[in-house]
Amino acid sequence: MAKTMQPQELIDSAVVDPTGNKLGKVGNVYLADATRQPEWITVKTGLFGTKESFVPLSGAHADRDGVHVRVDKDAVTDAPRIEADGHLSAEESAQLYKHYGLPMPRTSPDGRMDDRAQARPGGTGRDKAAMNAGAGMKDRDTEPTMTRSEERLNVGTEQVETGHVRLRKYVVTEDQQVTVPVSHEEVRIEREPITRQSGERAEIAEDEQEVVLHAEKPVVDKETVAVERARLKTETVTEDQTISGKVRKEQFEVTDDEGKHRK
Repeated sequence: MAKTMQPQELIDSAVVDPTGNKLGKVGNVYLADATRQPEWITVKTGLFGTKESFVPLSGAHADRDGVHVRVDKDAVTDAPRIEADGHLSAEESAQLYKHYGLPMPRTSPDGRMDDRAQARPGGTGRDKAAMNAGAGMKDRDTEPTMTRSEERLNVGTEQVETGHVRLRKYVVTEDQQVTVPVSHEEVRIEREPITRQSGERAEIAEDEQEVVLHAEKPVVDKETVAVERARLKTETVTEDQTISGKVRKEQFEVTDDEGKHRK
């Protein structure tokens, strides 16, 4: 092929002949033993692709619309019916080479085929690159399959910034009343009688005495003291949240040539 293709890339590709006719889709890929390169493909033909015909990849090339082979539709239709069971015997290989007019691979003196397809013990001259929907051996009785896909919601979490919180302090003025006990001095007259025996001289005259009175009064002073300390801390709270979204999925539908649905 003009472009080296992996067997996985060939599976289910459209097969087109030199005149642009679509022959069907690639069912299986057979590799050359030594080079492990695609050498034969089987093409699904018939209603729902139930038949498979062998088509050579010699001179073929891959394009966006499929695999373009060098043989026409009639040659593929008339090709020998060989079971696509994973191996081609020497006789089966000879039939296909002869039908498509291709030269048979040369063999060495010890009876082995050349490096294009070296025979394995048991007489199987080709290995199948067993690919069905990407990988896996295909059993003889396996019917054509189609993969159905659907979308699913994958829900996770991520840390995002939601806002800022600030801690600040400010000054307010309020009235405060405090009861303080205060004392003061008052004057009272104490009287005591004088007897004649005391000998105190008495005379009548004016006199005056002065007494200093004292009293306490409230004194207000202010001081600043630390009364409380505050800090900001964060804590994690977990809650359930329902997430919804639209997803797509494929459905199977079978119709015949008349457009009728089949179950």
